[in-house]
Formats: sequence, C-alpha cells, structure tokens
Amino acid sequence: MKIFPAIDIKDKKCVRLIKGDFDNKTEYEISPVDQAQKYKDHGFKNLHIVDLDGALRGEIVNLDIIQEIVKKFDFKIEIGGGVRTFESIQRYTDVGVEKVILGSAAIKDKNFLKEACTKFPNKIALGLDAKDGYLSVSGWKENSNQLTLDFLKEVNDYGASRLIYTDINRDGTKASPNFEETAKVANISNCPVIISGGVSSIKDIKKAKELNNKKIEGIIIGKAIYDNDIKLDELAREIDA
Repeated sequence: MKIFPAIDIKDKKCVRLIKGDFDNKTEYEISPVDQAQKYKDHGFKNLHIVDLDGALRGEIVNLDIIQEIVKKFDFKIEIGGGVRTFESIQRYTDVGVEKVILGSAAIKDKNFLKEACTKFPNKIALGLDAKDGYLSVSGWKENSNQLTLDFLKEVNDYGASRLIYTDINRDGTKASPNFEETAKVANISNCPVIISGGVSSIKDIKKAKELNNKKIEGIIIGKAIYDNDIKLDELAREIDA
C-alpha cells in the first residue's frame, strides 16, 4: 500500500478544501516546498499534488513550484489540476513528474483521454471525482450527469496506468474514505486504484491495508496531516518496505 501525502496549492500556499468548496478552505502557513521537505525527512516516497489554481483556470499555474519540488526531492509525484492539453502533460513530464492526472478533460472528452494514454504511455492517471455516484468536473463545480461506474466501463481499455477515486462528500471532512465504493471501482478497473478523500486517522490506513484488494495500490492523506490528526512519524511507519 503506497502512502501519498498530499499538497494542494492555492496562491502559492498549502491549502485544504472541505468537499472541494473553494469558499470553505483552510490555509496553512507552510509553503508547498517546505511541506515536501517534511515529507521527505520522514521517508515518504510518493507525493500527491493538486494545482488548485490550475483546476480553477483550466491551465497549469504553479509549474515553478512543482519543478522546485521535483529538483530538490526524489519523489514519485502524481500531479493534477487544470490539465486540459497535451502540451500541459508534456510540460509536467518534462520536469520529471511520474504521473499526470486527467480529470475534467478526460470526462468531458474521452478521446482526449485515449490519445493521452497513447502519447504518454504509463504516465496518465485518471482522476474520478464522484458525488453520490455521479462524476463531477471543473474543480467539482459541475455535475457531469455520468455515473462513475458506467464511465469507467467505457474507458477501461484506454490505457490509463492509475485511477484515483475521490468521494467528494468525504474529501476534507476526515469522515473516513468511502471504502465500499472504492472497492466497487477497483473491482472493475483495469489499472491500480488509489483511495482518496476523508482519511481521518491511522485506523483508515490500516483498514485500507486490511481490504487486501490487490487492485488498490495506495491511499492519499491530506487534511488529517495538516490538522495533526495523523502524526508523520506514525504515518511513516505504514510505508511499505
């Protein structure tokens, strides 16, 4: 089980949103680069980054910060937020990120997803953000009217190398992830799945491991770290050797 501590960037700061609501955000004093340093100091190998400015504007905004993190630390980074073009994917892969997350652009245009997977083999992660079973897009401001599982069945053979499933109702709430729905997604998915949204304590990490679902590759932890509900020392002990 890979552990993905999270960094969400807005206005050059680390922030966390409640249920994806930009009007309900918490800003933290620490910079994204300093936060990455803390993760590195504790031995984490993977990092989940979201460019929230990019998600709002539909284009890459914080490439300079991402580039600095890539250069300073030897993380395997997955990055999302506002990736709408092949050029954006290229810019991220050029600076050395491991996976580029396609969300809204992939849901709105399945052909874009298919072509991206072909042009950038093993680099594309599909981000499926769901609310009450339906996919949301554009920084979670729009409901797509597409059922998550139906969409996944349609694009399952396109060649995405990872799937990140987020239950928006849980994200930032520390109400525990939606393990049941994530397992349904994992059982259908042709690629490994990452659990996202709602991690509240180390118990959630242990429960994810206990699912013993070979399709579930890892779990993302955000607000619980920033609010000190999960201590990094404690979380670091859960890193797979």
